[in-house]
Amino acid sequence: MGDTRVLQGEGVAERSGGLQGSGVSIVPVVGWSRCCAPRLHPIRLPLEKGHHIHLCVPPGIKCGGVLSAPYGNFSSPNFPGRYPYETECTWLIVVAEGSSVLLSFSHFELEYHAACAYDYLQVYNGAARDQGNLLGTFCGHSPPPPFSSAWHVMAVVFRSDRHVAKRGFAAAYRKDACGGQLTGLSGEITSPRYPESYPNNAECRWSIGGGSGGGPLTLVFTDFQVEGGQGCGFDYVALFDGPTTAAPRLGRYCGSTRPPRTVSSAPHLLILFKSDFNIGGRGFKAHFYWGECQEVFTAVKGNLSSPRYPNFYPNNLKCQWSIQLPPGYRIKVFFLDMELEGRSSLTGGCDYDHLAAFDGGTENGSLLGRWCGRESLAPITSRSNQLLLVLHTDRNTAKRGFSITYVGVVPMNISCTRTDFHIQIPVQSLAQLERNRIYLGTPSCAAQVVGRNFRIHTRFDTCGTESQQATRRTSTSMRCSVSRRGRKPR
Repeated sequence: MGDTRVLQGEGVAERSGGLQGSGVSIVPVVGWSRCCAPRLHPIRLPLEKGHHIHLCVPPGIKCGGVLSAPYGNFSSPNFPGRYPYETECTWLIVVAEGSSVLLSFSHFELEYHAACAYDYLQVYNGAARDQGNLLGTFCGHSPPPPFSSAWHVMAVVFRSDRHVAKRGFAAAYRKDACGGQLTGLSGEITSPRYPESYPNNAECRWSIGGGSGGGPLTLVFTDFQVEGGQGCGFDYVALFDGPTTAAPRLGRYCGSTRPPRTVSSAPHLLILFKSDFNIGGRGFKAHFYWGECQEVFTAVKGNLSSPRYPNFYPNNLKCQWSIQLPPGYRIKVFFLDMELEGRSSLTGGCDYDHLAAFDGGTENGSLLGRWCGRESLAPITSRSNQLLLVLHTDRNTAKRGFSITYVGVVPMNISCTRTDFHIQIPVQSLAQLERNRIYLGTPSCAAQVVGRNFRIHTRFDTCGTESQQATRRTSTSMRCSVSRRGRKPR
């Protein structure tokens, strides 16, 4: 840190020529005024991918800045007295790479408004000013819940207007190597030092819930190696169907066999990891998600969209939507709206936020497409009766997201000559229908079963599509229909 001085009470790291935090130089910005009011001093902090965060520091009020110590406290200006009017402060908490930030509030009293439109405090999971990182906006007398960041940076923004000042807030943070309160729609959890061997005598608790998600939670382990033993009495991972260990236990696991997919019965889940005084292992890696971020569709047609659409989607997501239709169907997807973070300026690829489609039910299937940015996309059609859509978002730069509609289609082989017309449909595509419910035009032109196909053979004076026939001013229409209780092939 050199001659850097961290003022824990005000949360300002001072250095000659600028500010400094976590080994990253922070320099004043000349002529920048996109977020700072005229009387606020703008400072720019470089982040990954060429992005920057801008801090607005009041010159005459000690508030805001960079907190880079492993733990500390900060509060609104003049606390416990009333905070000043027309003040904006941003605290950027930066701890060691690989750690997270645990933030809690011991006092909270701001002017109340139903939409927090006057005085407010905002907590960001990473860089501020990115709506995809916003964990919540708070005002009034109810303190925010404890927060745990998804990476080593967290930002807190406080703003007051020109009327009604209160006592403000007092907060504390600490570097959290493991455990914490997780509130995102999805997230990832790893044991300490993963994939290196975890430390001895560790105890970590991850409490998932209390955020914007609703309904049950799903937890999936992608890697697992913990010291084994009869009854898992040494090192273990225990899962509880609620926010505390008093909730029903869903399982206790050790060894090298991955625990099964776990679904909670309520919007809370507790993960407890303990290790004893010797013999460790690689540990574990798991991810969780809410229903909004992981859904299965079985209807023949439907709609889906990114979380919070048309508002900005959250950062740090991995969402999956699986479309599973009866055998014989194909799935046609139409993109109604698409706006994700753009392509990498270095590689030209969708390296940041992106949506991918896979043929089949897993990411091991054939890739049908991978998209990002703002594009008008042509429809895609699966080659099987299952299709998987996966949305990845990274730590910053959220956008509006996407809106999609899909429909199940039945493959047909249509051929004709000058006098004959043939339609052939695989039997499995319409397995639920009886033969006499599949016909062309009228029930008298019913399909015959030939081998593994429904086959319709008829004779026409002319042959072509419906629009072509209309152009020729004839009444002949070549459409394959089924009865009202059946399905219409497309």
